[in-house]
Amino acid sequence: MTIVFNILLFLHILGASMVVGIWIANIRKPLVHRRQFDGALVQVITGVAMMGILPLLPDASPNYAKLGIKFVIGLIVAVAAFIAVRKQKKGETVSVGLAHAVGGLGLVNVAIATLWS
Repeated sequence: MTIVFNILLFLHILGASMVVGIWIANIRKPLVHRRQFDGALVQVITGVAMMGILPLLPDASPNYAKLGIKFVIGLIVAVAAFIAVRKQKKGETVSVGLAHAVGGLGLVNVAIATLWS
């Protein structure tokens, strides 16, 4: 199970890099890219899978408050990215606030993951 968990963790970090990396690359002219939505979905799916596997690991002591907060923020990022991508498909402009919400909340999620022990 440890190998499966580590593969999911790798994919989870890859999803975070998609959300935050694209945001940082386009910070001067904020936009929400389709890959940010994909990254947010990868994070939510792998996060839920890791939460399911975590109790089966030998030395795990999950912090469910932290994981719950990360899950809620991840859902908000995914929904905000979905809304922005849909607006772009319709030819509408995406607000700067929405673009910064996707990237900024993605960055907050990374900070929670790394700084909250």
